[in-house]
Amino acid sequence: MITFVYFLAIALFLFLCVLLCGTILIQESKSSGLGASFGGDSSDSVFGTSTADVLKRFTGWLGLAFIISCVLLSLWTASMAHSQAGSNQPFPVEEIE
Repeated sequence: MITFVYFLAIALFLFLCVLLCGTILIQESKSSGLGASFGGDSSDSVFGTSTADVLKRFTGWLGLAFIISCVLLSLWTASMAHSQAGSNQPFPVEEIE
């Protein structure tokens, strides 16, 4: 059961990575941005006139969630490795000389 939750957390982390990348790419840069390559005009916006502010704030929250989830998954992976080190390992580790 723990491994299912662990892999579910990794899947959510990967979804967060893709969402963060997409959010960064749709933001308008100093030039025309990725939105212009799909035919969008800079005056057209889904969220109204404050699209840049909404996307900046959303990107900030996604970045914070990414950092927190990265640290938590790292700690969880390390604790799982320590707990398995004391038990019987399913696959023997062989050293190559």
